[in-house]
Amino acid sequence: MTFAAGPSNAPDTPRASAASGVPVASVASGIRATSDAPGTQALSDAPGEPASRTIRVLVAEDQSAVRAGLVLILRSAPDIDVAGEAADGEEAVRLARELRPDLVLMDVQMPKLDGVSATRQVVAEGLADVLVLTTFDLDEYVFGALRAGAAGFLLKNTEAKHLIGAVRTVARGEGMIAPAVTRRLIAEFAAPRASRPAQGADPSVVDALTRREREVLSCLGEGLSNAEIAGRLSMAEATVKTHVSRLLGKLELRSRVQAAVLAQDLGI
Repeated sequence: MTFAAGPSNAPDTPRASAASGVPVASVASGIRATSDAPGTQALSDAPGEPASRTIRVLVAEDQSAVRAGLVLILRSAPDIDVAGEAADGEEAVRLARELRPDLVLMDVQMPKLDGVSATRQVVAEGLADVLVLTTFDLDEYVFGALRAGAAGFLLKNTEAKHLIGAVRTVARGEGMIAPAVTRRLIAEFAAPRASRPAQGADPSVVDALTRREREVLSCLGEGLSNAEIAGRLSMAEATVKTHVSRLLGKLELRSRVQAAVLAQDLGI
């Protein structure tokens, strides 16, 4: 299973170079990351095309230094607007209701209400897409966030340009999972079924899908983007988006990432 991915460096080995961008941790530590600084790449030169509209982001992170670094990175992109900042999960939900951002960049470990629970509320109420950002890649956080309906999952050592690219990817309606997390998911689905925890997936849940919707679901299970699905199935990208929206509704799923997990689990 493949997904749009961030950087491939290991969680404990952040690096900075003209070719790879600047780690979030470096910015949070006070290292300037500007386009005119020697040896650095402009943060706005992130992978992927800038969105045709401004992406409004709510940053939810309890550590003020890290939050400031994230805000600095996001504001360096011309197509991203930081609509608000939250220091805990409860504030994140409240501001999501008040500001209605396009996306919430959500830390997992926060006071008052953890990021997984906050994600569940934000997604359940249809307030915004959620891109989870955390220091950890432990299964309880990965699967907890995905089950809660997160559209993506990145580690905090993600380089600045990849963070911006991830925001753009999720804003386009695509899934986004860090490579380290993708490897966890692959290992999970590759394990013998007897050794895997019960998923509770009933094959009959896809009976309500049309043949075309099943084909799209299968493509989602492979981690294909809307453009890639359109190319494979010879249909317009707008039609793919319609099929994705309909199958998510029929399957009562909150995100295309959840659909990909279901497709993998059912062997579709």
